[in-house]
Amino acid sequence: MERKHFIRTAGVMGLLFTAGAGMSFKRQEEEQLSKQMVQEFVGASHRDMDKVKDMLEAYPTLLNAAHDWKHGDFETGLGAASHVGYKELAKYFLDKGAQANIFTACLFGELTVVKSMLEAFPQALHAKGPHGFTLLHHAEKGGEDATEVKEYLVSLGAVDKKIALY
Repeated sequence: MERKHFIRTAGVMGLLFTAGAGMSFKRQEEEQLSKQMVQEFVGASHRDMDKVKDMLEAYPTLLNAAHDWKHGDFETGLGAASHVGYKELAKYFLDKGAQANIFTACLFGELTVVKSMLEAFPQALHAKGPHGFTLLHHAEKGGEDATEVKEYLVSLGAVDKKIALY
């Protein structure tokens, strides 16, 4: 009798688990951001904080969404704000929990972070950011706050030229 009960219970549990898994996949599909929405958000992140805030309020998962401009040129809202030097918006993204990276650290003059990253991963000095912009470009966009980072990058041989993505 116990074996029959176990088999029935396991069977019912398996069906419930399978049905639940199917429902969660469906829910994820419904919540997937459209390519057009991500492109609009990333585009606005170059210049329009009000629009970005409105979009993030409606769709919080846009925070770390990346748009594919093609040829390996992926860009997030934070990446957009960083390479144009829009520090107020970049800070807003970081305060919301956006995934920080070495490019944004250069923008904000975070010398300790940049040094640690480059000591651990020296080839990152030549990393391609959104649209091929370099670490040095981001440090230059940081202005006076990023002077030490800029000098450090130059001392390592960094040059401020856009790196071709393709």
